[in-house]
Amino acid sequence: MLTRNSLSLLLWVLFDGGLLTPLPPHLQQTLATEPRENVLHLPGQPSHFQRVKRGWVWNQFFVLEEYMGSEPQYVGKLHSDLDKGEGTVKYTLSGDGAGTVFTIDETTGDIHAIRSLDREEKPFYTLRAQAVDIETRKPLEPESEFIIKVQDINDNEPKFLDGPYVASVPEMSPVGAYVLQVKATDADDPTYGNSARVVYSILQGQPYFSIDPKTGVIRTALPNMDREVKEQYQVLIQAKDMGGQLGGLAGTTIVNITLTDVNDNPPRFPKSIFHLKVPESSPIGSAIGRIRAVDPDFGQNAEIEYNIVPGDGGNLFDIVTDEDTQEGVIKLKKPLDFETKKAYTFKVEASNLHLDHRFHSAGPFKDTATVKISVLDVEEPPVFSKPLYTMDVYEDTPVGTIIGAVTAQDLDVGSSAVRYFIDWKSDVDSHFTIDGTEGTIATNELLDRESTAQYNFSIMARKVSNTLLTSKVNILINVLDVNEFPPEIAVPYETSVCENAKPGQIIQIVSAADRDLSPAGQQFSFRLSPEAAIKPNFTIRDFRNNTAGIETRRNGYSRRQQELYFLPVVIEDSSYPVQSSTNTMTIRVCRCDSDGTILSCNVEAIFLPVGLSTGALIAILLCIVILLVIVVLYVALRRQKKKDTLMTSKEDIRDNVIHYDDEGGGEEDTQAFDIGALRNPKAIEDNKIRRDIKPESLCLPRQRPSVEDNTDIRDFIHQRLQENDVDPTAPPYDSLATYAYEGNGSVADSLSSIDSLTTEADQDYDYLTDWGPRFKVLADMFGEEESYNPDKVT
Repeated sequence: MLTRNSLSLLLWVLFDGGLLTPLPPHLQQTLATEPRENVLHLPGQPSHFQRVKRGWVWNQFFVLEEYMGSEPQYVGKLHSDLDKGEGTVKYTLSGDGAGTVFTIDETTGDIHAIRSLDREEKPFYTLRAQAVDIETRKPLEPESEFIIKVQDINDNEPKFLDGPYVASVPEMSPVGAYVLQVKATDADDPTYGNSARVVYSILQGQPYFSIDPKTGVIRTALPNMDREVKEQYQVLIQAKDMGGQLGGLAGTTIVNITLTDVNDNPPRFPKSIFHLKVPESSPIGSAIGRIRAVDPDFGQNAEIEYNIVPGDGGNLFDIVTDEDTQEGVIKLKKPLDFETKKAYTFKVEASNLHLDHRFHSAGPFKDTATVKISVLDVEEPPVFSKPLYTMDVYEDTPVGTIIGAVTAQDLDVGSSAVRYFIDWKSDVDSHFTIDGTEGTIATNELLDRESTAQYNFSIMARKVSNTLLTSKVNILINVLDVNEFPPEIAVPYETSVCENAKPGQIIQIVSAADRDLSPAGQQFSFRLSPEAAIKPNFTIRDFRNNTAGIETRRNGYSRRQQELYFLPVVIEDSSYPVQSSTNTMTIRVCRCDSDGTILSCNVEAIFLPVGLSTGALIAILLCIVILLVIVVLYVALRRQKKKDTLMTSKEDIRDNVIHYDDEGGGEEDTQAFDIGALRNPKAIEDNKIRRDIKPESLCLPRQRPSVEDNTDIRDFIHQRLQENDVDPTAPPYDSLATYAYEGNGSVADSLSSIDSLTTEADQDYDYLTDWGPRFKVLADMFGEEESYNPDKVT
């Protein structure tokens, strides 16, 4: 084993250029003398004249898997050029499995595997080796990697990981038809020897199937294998490694192969004639018998369709396929009558639904059988002549009036008499009676169509010979109307017309109702009453379909002139005798937009402006009222303020002067102001604060120089003017500018009589007439005083 490892060793020498170089001669001689060793050579330090090279020579080591020896398995040897055999070099090993799987002799560099290895678990190990000076503990060479590969042995048999297999192939397949491909896996190394080379073979299943030894493809080996003969096959497949040679390991698996069905068999009736017996009382649609054709195929290939071949009696019967049992179920299409015909014969054909064109040459895939049906006689109940009887009777017909009759017969051989009676469950109130022998139906009470328009009840017929055999028939009696009620408008209508309506416009569709009959059985006509037909505002247009329309005749309507219109409509029916009624419709005039949409129909809305709602108008009125209140309050406050500024005291000189702005009665008008205050300035000393305005702040009283009684008024007024000009609390107007002092520059001199030395009696007012028409009134006034002066009357 070590010899084989030594022979597989390859030594590679790498240098800076990356080329292979041979080992030194002494190393070659060493390897030649020790062929069993795998050596990884570590060259030492070169001499001064040698070229510098790498210290490691890289190589691979090999180790056998599953080694079962008692001693550790020798792997190889590490050696450095610096190792002179003096024991100064120490070899170290690190990497995958170092110390646990592989060990190294620190002195000699020998590597051993200390446990058994499995290539399928780990195929190789990567380790790192290094030479270290034993004294200095410093590395003598750089660390380098090498690989130990686990050499494979054939220790794993092939395995079918997907087995056992299930496959299918259509029956009647030709030789070589593909069935399935199996695959076995060998865990051994496929690149080393034949350990993983697998060969397939069939151990069980011949001669039906074959297998390709390399690919594992299973194919059919026999032609025309029939599923109806044998459906299941079990094939045993073997996979053997080492190329199938002796000593190889093998694995097996089972393949279950099923032959799938094809439609290769036609249906066949087990007998040619089927006999069936059917009672004549069998109801229509009932199953009266079953026949079956046998098809050995499976699934949809065995689906059979049954058909009745046209012939004697075939039109009375039908046949369908039961999908569960694939039987033909014969059903009755028409009633049977033993007295009419006692037997029927016809043929039934069975065929496959799904045909396979490959087997058309085998013949038609269908079969035919004969069916014979015998009708059995059954005692039957009486049979009515009609399945339904319909009769009509007028309302209020006298009691006992015959309105119709029913007839039933016993069709059996030796017919029996029949008796009739009403099923009381269907006519609880006994509105009608029937004659038990003759079958005539008569009224038992007065009928009212408005109460009940139709009666539906049942009449039963019973055989006298066998009272248990009865039959039943429905009777439908319509109560005919006698025209006794006039038509009326169907529902009350809320009719309205727009003020801007045009002539010929339909504003309402009306319909009528009559309690006598439904509108579908009556024809109503509509018209205006004679008194309303004279210059009508509206008219009626009859649509001839029991409806009419109200049509406008005027170009616009005014709510102010007339809000409501009353339209009498006459409705007449078409029955006999003719009934009619007059119905008055109320039409309200409304305000609408240009599209005819009604905006308002209220009475109070007539007086509202167009375009404004009631809420908007109320809001406008409230705003107007608020504005009026504000104006009134403002005027009242202004008047109150103006009234407060007037002086009621005659002692206030400034008030008298401010409001002395009328002509008055001249100097004789002593009620306007007190002129004495002007003559006596001391009278105003006590009134230092104005009473016509409210000062912002009180001022200290000003010191005024005393004025003598005989001081000229001109100086007094001038002094007061100066005081008011400098007074910050004085009003912005000059209240002393109206003291009537004209000054020296006046042409007429002063008009005041304050400084006049003459009395009133000495005054001459004739000069006033010379002043022109503006003073005419004044001249006439003083002229009249002088003429009527009582002092001058002697």
